Amino acid sequence: MPLVRGGAEIANDCIFVPDGGALPQSGRFSVSFGRYLSLKQGRENGPLPDGIRLAPADDPAQLEPFLPEIALIEVDFPRYTDGRGFSQAQLLRRRYGYSGEIRAVGHVLRDQIFYMHRSGIDAYETRRAGLFEVLEALAEFTEAYQPAVSGPAAIFRKRDGA
Repeated sequence: MPLVRGGAEIANDCIFVPDGGALPQSGRFSVSFGRYLSLKQGRENGPLPDGIRLAPADDPAQLEPFLPEIALIEVDFPRYTDGRGFSQAQLLRRRYGYSGEIRAVGHVLRDQIFYMHRSGIDAYETRRAGLFEVLEALAEFTEAYQPAVSGPAAIFRKRDGA
C-alpha cells in the first residue's frame, strides 16, 4: 500500500500490530489507542510503540501528556463517510500542539486528501491513490472556505482583510 509523505512515495517502515498480536522486539510499530494506554499504565508488558492508531471513537485529549514521546499518530478512516478523523487531527495540531507525523490510514480517498492536509494530516497511506493523485489533490484548490491548521487563510478572512 503506497505511503505518501513530503511529496514523495516512501517505504512504510512502521507496521501496525493489532490488539492481541505479539509486539515485535525491534523495528518500528504502532498499536491501538487502548493498547498504548495499557502499555503505559503497566497493565501489559512489552516495548512501547513508535506510533498509535486512533479509531474514530478515541479521544485525543487522553494522549496529551504522552504527545512529546509519540513519533507517529495514525488516524483511522474506516469509511469515507466517517469524518471524525478530521476533527482528531485538528485537535492534535491546534489544541494540543502535536508536531509529529499524523498519517491517514484506512479508507483514504483522493477527494478527501486536500481536506485531510488542511486538518493537519501530513502523510497518506492509501490503496486508491498513488503519488501523482495525492500531489494533484493537494494542489487542486488555491482557495478554501474552511480555516486550516496551517497554510493560507480561508477566503473569507482574506476578503474581510483580517
